[in-house]
Amino acid sequence: MSSKEKAKPVAAPVGLARSDIPFATPAPTSENPPLDLSEFVFSEIAAEFQVEAELDPLDAEAEEAAMFFANGQDSAARSLLEKSTSVRRSGPGERLWLMLFDLLRLTGQKSAFEALEVEYAQAFEKQPPVWRDAAVGAREAGKVVGTALFKGDLLGDNEAGFEAVRLALKTNPQLRLDLSKVRQLEAAGCERLLALLQQARRGRGAIDLLGRDGLGALLDSRIAAGRPEDRACWLLKLELCQLRGQLEVFEEMAINYAVTFEISPPSWEFERVADSEPAPLELAAADQLLTEAYVIKGEIRGARFSDLQAYAAAKDPVLIDCSTVTRMDFLSAGALLNALTTVKRSGRQIIVRHPNHLLAELFRVVGLRSVAEIDLARN
Repeated sequence: MSSKEKAKPVAAPVGLARSDIPFATPAPTSENPPLDLSEFVFSEIAAEFQVEAELDPLDAEAEEAAMFFANGQDSAARSLLEKSTSVRRSGPGERLWLMLFDLLRLTGQKSAFEALEVEYAQAFEKQPPVWRDAAVGAREAGKVVGTALFKGDLLGDNEAGFEAVRLALKTNPQLRLDLSKVRQLEAAGCERLLALLQQARRGRGAIDLLGRDGLGALLDSRIAAGRPEDRACWLLKLELCQLRGQLEVFEEMAINYAVTFEISPPSWEFERVADSEPAPLELAAADQLLTEAYVIKGEIRGARFSDLQAYAAAKDPVLIDCSTVTRMDFLSAGALLNALTTVKRSGRQIIVRHPNHLLAELFRVVGLRSVAEIDLARN
């Protein structure tokens, strides 16, 4: 086998010796007991995990970079991503840029990160990801952030749903509100949600909206330029654009809003884009209104997640928070897949929250996307 072939990362089939796996974890020590590879049986549910399947060139580059990083080969990962981003300067290639941003941030290379910001803004004509210092991340990691699952639909008469959010916000000024189960909405419900968002900001707190893709699609179905109806739906869609840093979409929609309703639209607030980075999640106080997350932190090597089954037994949806994971090795990702596959068979919804882009690509490699919804961290 040529040296070039040895360098290419491959998935680890069950039954290989550790020395046969290019991206295996370091040799076992007394502190790092050996792993039995026979434990990691990639489920038939994970249909994406096909070792011999031919990959799209972009997928192949993302996979290789993710595997390099998972194995601790930061220089190799950076070199590959820099080469890829030099030629992929539009469209789907953006995901490689986001991987490179995360690699530079996680390895503390601020100057290179800032230089990449300039290139990204020129290539994609939108705001680049924001650098977050380790000290800031450490302070935010200490915050207690509640996750409230909005129950029912976004309708004006959903008293129980909105009252639960109001009480949760009282306990946790920093609140993540999961709207992923909302299936219909109306202007009155949007108006009540906007009032809660404003209430949180007045109290120096924040509500981070989750499930925004589904919410945005529902809002689009209620909005039509030139039809002066459902004004609160327009305002909530503008709020989503603001939170996501989508300046161009916001400006176009603001013009349509002004023409449709013949009043001034909300103004863009640059400072709120930087503040919209979600704070890492810590376990909130146990409460029937709050859903605790299974939190994974730091650099993960040789993990089996043996306590995950017990956590998941009483939870639906099952929330796996990866916002403070810096790196995870291949075998740990496989162990997480196996644990979540068992959970999925019980019929529960699984949401993996805010992995960095390198970790998200590793999850794609092992097939975790087939059993869980991946909610990427915002940039």
